Amino acid sequence: MLKPRQPVPALDVPLVGGGRWVLADQRPESFTLVVFYRGVHCPLCRTHVTHLDSLVPALAEVGVTSVVAVSGDGIDRARRAVEEWDLTRVPVGYGLSLESMREWGLYVSKAINEGNPDEFGEPGLFLVRPDGTLYAAVRTSMPFLRPHLDEVVETVRWINENEYPARGEV
Repeated sequence: MLKPRQPVPALDVPLVGGGRWVLADQRPESFTLVVFYRGVHCPLCRTHVTHLDSLVPALAEVGVTSVVAVSGDGIDRARRAVEEWDLTRVPVGYGLSLESMREWGLYVSKAINEGNPDEFGEPGLFLVRPDGTLYAAVRTSMPFLRPHLDEVVETVRWINENEYPARGEV
């Protein structure tokens, strides 16, 4: 079980458009934001990740200067997400393994509809400190009940202004 104030698992994924996104290489001002999404098949993911894309500048203003959206989709499906969802700011990683999903504590589901991958990770949102430790995590076992991303921006602003410590570490 991942706990705040403890190191998070490694994350190293290829990016749509080329290159790799490696968590250990990130040097955020205050936080890295890792958003795991189900895949291009999910209409709620489209809404969530599209909104994340629009908030990249606002996140940077509060010190979240490293952001990524990641799924287990292969390159073709991930490229479809970037193109169809018109993502221009948030880097999109793909090919997350089931093993990595489990290391991050994500719930994994089996397909119930045609066009879904056989197995895929459910959503998760993680704030990671520059030293690679977990600050906060939100995971859900279904496409619903995700944190409102506007609230993430305001919460991080408040955390920084008040030097609020990570909670849930016991």
